[in-house]
Amino acid sequence: QVQLVESGGGLVQAGGSLRLSCVVSGRTFGSHFLGWFRQAPGKEREFVAGINWRGNIYYGDSVKGRFTISRDNAGNTAYLQMNSLTPEDTAVYYCADQRFSGNIYNLENKTWGQGTLVTVSS
Repeated sequence: QVQLVESGGGLVQAGGSLRLSCVVSGRTFGSHFLGWFRQAPGKEREFVAGINWRGNIYYGDSVKGRFTISRDNAGNTAYLQMNSLTPEDTAVYYCADQRFSGNIYNLENKTWGQGTLVTVSS
């Protein structure tokens, strides 16, 4: 069974940076997509960034130019470097693994981590 564990969240001032990590274990097969979503209080979970098996990278509009996703060569660890953070980035950040091809932007057909809280103070 695939398991994802996120780490690296915390409290940071506006303009600061954080780096999130996601470790994937239990895979016995390749994965199509590994990425990050976030959910702010009272809002729906939204796509943040993702990378597919080819190495193609995708970002949500609100984080382009500020966040950078990467992964290790084995594809079992993903990172999210977050710079120029604003209070609007405050959310629980979730790592997501999608085994098969398909829509990477929605919440379907994904395995999720437990989330890590990022709080940005003004």
